[in-house]
Amino acid sequence: MILHQILRLSSIFRSAVSIHLRRNIGLSAIVFNKAKELDPVQKLFLDKIREYNTKSKQAGGPVDAGPEFQKDMNEALARLQRAYGEGDLTKFPEFKFE
Repeated sequence: MILHQILRLSSIFRSAVSIHLRRNIGLSAIVFNKAKELDPVQKLFLDKIREYNTKSKQAGGPVDAGPEFQKDMNEALARLQRAYGEGDLTKFPEFKFE
């Protein structure tokens, strides 16, 4: 009887330790990846995305877009408004569910 209880407790203990170790290994892998220095290509890519983001915020729209881009954008918006009706096509639609 005692042997049966000891074996049962040992299996519960093993499963608890196993779950704990899996969680810790998973978390340590995430922390290790964040702490690890990025390779040069990833770093360059992220720097360019951040640079474009700041330029886009300063310009208030697309970066390095000339008058030709604005003309094409207005023509496309006019075509879409003719095809699909009125409304502001530059905003994401708002849905209301009742």
